[in-house]
Amino acid sequence: MRHRRENLQPVDAHVGRQIRQRRRMLGLSQEDLAKSVGVAFQQLQKYETGANRVSASRLWDVAEALGVPVTYFFDGYDGTAEPVTDGQGDFPEGREARELLRYYRAMPEKYRRQVLDLANALTSLAQKSAGGSDSTPAPRFDSR
Repeated sequence: MRHRRENLQPVDAHVGRQIRQRRRMLGLSQEDLAKSVGVAFQQLQKYETGANRVSASRLWDVAEALGVPVTYFFDGYDGTAEPVTDGQGDFPEGREARELLRYYRAMPEKYRRQVLDLANALTSLAQKSAGGSDSTPAPRFDSR
């Protein structure tokens, strides 16, 4: 059964954004992910934009390919028209941000705290050298 575009729900777009975000975090192309789940890359594009709904079985395949539970794709969504965020918006989609996240996740846990401390120190230093006129406090990164 084909779904007409006007029948799509906000959750379809949210799931698509989550697929795109995770794929980019892992450094995968649309073609790579599409091949691993057995669809054309154009179909994956439609999933990512929310133009097409992702079936339950296909979502299961995508979750396995991306190494996340199926529930990952619904994180931050509360069933309303607007997705719920943590106040910081979506994860930055720049190449450097994705690369940084890949390196961070690849490093041993014992070094992660040191990386966060370094980020805090550099942010504070940058704000001080900018004259300290910025009233916005430096972000604190806390490890879990």
